Amino acid sequence: MSDSEPSDITRLLEAAGDGDPRAAQELLPLVYDQLRKSAQLQMAGERPEHTLQATALVHEAYLRLVGSRRIAFESRAHFYVAAAESMRRILIDHARKRARIKRGGDQERMPLSAAYLAEQADPEEILSVDEAIQRLAKRDQRMAEIVRLRFFAGLSVDETARALGLSARSVRREWALARAWLHRELGAGT
Repeated sequence: MSDSEPSDITRLLEAAGDGDPRAAQELLPLVYDQLRKSAQLQMAGERPEHTLQATALVHEAYLRLVGSRRIAFESRAHFYVAAAESMRRILIDHARKRARIKRGGDQERMPLSAAYLAEQADPEEILSVDEAIQRLAKRDQRMAEIVRLRFFAGLSVDETARALGLSARSVRREWALARAWLHRELGAGT
């Protein structure tokens, strides 16, 4: 990212938040790489014919963020936090749709990842993860935000630290605690 892009992004976010459709169009190329990286991390390992591709996830999240509603973003970090939340909600919506269809078969224990949840997990499992993150948010909102940014947006420790205004060391510590807490919470149901 060049030195001029952060101010361009901030300016365009403000204009898009004020309802300027041209600003929203100009913004996408500047934030697309980070959003695509986040979506690719979530969708890694998916089968090629899966209907929810990383590109579709990026575009759906972007449309939700700068579409017809006016949303004021306080900063680039706020935008990326909102993008992570939007991607998380898209995956949850996808899981709810799949949960409506009865499915059978043996369930095997698989590692927890956003990509696994998007396609391989039982929709009920995805909903369980979301409920666990919501319970974590009631206990520790910041820790839940770290989980959302790391897990759903695919941000690195350093990127998460910048987005939340924390030190990388704090993010590493809270990420480890959050993973342990979620593992314990999700393991209790199995």
